[in-house]
Amino acid sequence: MVKSIAGLARLVATLLAIVAGFVAIPTLDVALALVVLGIVAGLGYAADQAGRLFLVVLVLPAVGTALARIPVIGTQLNAVALNVALAAAGVAATVVAMRLFNNSREDVAGLASMGGSSSTPAKA
Repeated sequence: MVKSIAGLARLVATLLAIVAGFVAIPTLDVALALVVLGIVAGLGYAADQAGRLFLVVLVLPAVGTALARIPVIGTQLNAVALNVALAAAGVAATVVAMRLFNNSREDVAGLASMGGSSSTPAKA
């Protein structure tokens, strides 16, 4: 269920990023919507692909700047690239938060098992 919702959020974020790059949507805070959709999409993201995700977040603004040099359509392509980068940043935020949560949970479990082994009563 979570994977389906995350996939739908990723699809909507991608479509919104493209549409908002070409058409102004005055009644919607596009940046906020993209980040929120990215956060939801991040729930279905595989942690082993985090390196590629962080690379996308870092590289897309530079790609957008290069695309902006194209006459006539460059500005819109730059906006699309930046919009996709916003959504990817939301996904990255979720991946980082989930990683921190899992690390903390493992640390607490380790502390609990360490404390539990010393409370075993000695046999007389």
